Amino acid sequence: MSYKYFKKEEFACPCCGRNEIKDEFLAKLDEAREIAGVPFVITSGYRCSKHNKEVGGSPTSSHLKGLAADIKTNSSKQRYKILNALLKVGFKRIGIGQNFIHVDLDTEKVQEVAWDYYKKH
Repeated sequence: MSYKYFKKEEFACPCCGRNEIKDEFLAKLDEAREIAGVPFVITSGYRCSKHNKEVGGSPTSSHLKGLAADIKTNSSKQRYKILNALLKVGFKRIGIGQNFIHVDLDTEKVQEVAWDYYKKH
């Protein structure tokens, strides 16, 4: 399967090169990228369990299933465009960090949720 904005290789695990990113996830992400009209720089895609542990990922991370990605954000305007597009195409699980957005298509987890990664003081 080919995508307009992404190469599947962009989603490979950086530690081992394994790549189990799911086509259904990439197709939806590609559609969101079209709507957003801004680049989606992927900072994390598929993760093997070793890499997931190294980066402090949850043991039940959707990255382990090939159903998640983190997208770099540089400004609030860009963040808005990406969020808007993700919601328009039907993503129902979104996490917002200071400089990234996590999105996943993991239907085994609670749906219609948004969370933040900001540290609580």
